[in-house]
Amino acid sequence: MQNFYYLCSGICPKCPQMDRKRIYHLIEWVVALAACGYLIYRMAIYDDYVTLWATLSDMSWSQIAALVLCVALMPVNMSLEAWRWRTLLPMSCREAHQQVYYSKLAGLITPWRLGEYPARALLRNEWPQTLSMGAVGSATMTFAIVLAGLVSLVILVFLDQLVQLSLAYYLLVSLVLILLILALVFAPRLLRRWAEVSHKLILISTAQSLVRLVCWCVQLALVLYALGAFHLSLFTFHLLPVYYLLVTITPNVPIAEVGVRGAWAIMVFGSMNAALAGVLLWVINTLLPCLIWPFLRKFPQKK
Repeated sequence: MQNFYYLCSGICPKCPQMDRKRIYHLIEWVVALAACGYLIYRMAIYDDYVTLWATLSDMSWSQIAALVLCVALMPVNMSLEAWRWRTLLPMSCREAHQQVYYSKLAGLITPWRLGEYPARALLRNEWPQTLSMGAVGSATMTFAIVLAGLVSLVILVFLDQLVQLSLAYYLLVSLVLILLILALVFAPRLLRRWAEVSHKLILISTAQSLVRLVCWCVQLALVLYALGAFHLSLFTFHLLPVYYLLVTITPNVPIAEVGVRGAWAIMVFGSMNAALAGVLLWVINTLLPCLIWPFLRKFPQKK
């Protein structure tokens, strides 16, 4: 009778590792289904499809080409993140892509995308090391965004094109930058119990993060051009990293993220179409990877 209970429940006292795999497998699909449900909800409540369709239907061939190129850069963007992830934790290219795409689902339903690295740890089943390296990867990406954004803000000051931000926001960004520098400097010592981190590895990850940020900026420029909200100049070029700085250092939860991106896009680029560009880029870099993950999922499960 006891063996029959274990067979039905899937719990075996002699196989705790198997029990954990079953639980992780269940959590994996719960997260995936919750994220898909959220995406369906967002699409259902969006009330401006008429404007979206009118804007898309009025595009010239060059604008359509720019939008298509932006979509084509989505897998490049994800591959750059997989590249960063493989640098922090050596693994196969396929494993890195699976974890990166799946983490998009988890990040979608958690504040500040905090679920991304726990989701990767779930697939790896190596929690302390994965979370430690995830913290390093998140810190280097944020540091790259803040650093590039601040440099662009300084350049805009010299161009007499100051972005209208309050003094409190500049102080907040400066504080975040200082905290990130301190965290990265002391990371090898703080994380040595769980992972092997070096300052060389942090510098490499930061450089890779800057490359990924360049990809984001190119995608943003393309979608802004496609919607008639971007004209190439030295001024507008430096607005791109400033936009990502503002989006990053703004408290938000995923359910409000699209609105936050749209609001900052209007303020930075001064166009209502820029808000739509922010929404479209969110769809390209978040919705599409979430839809692709089921096709990348490995069968059978890694033993």
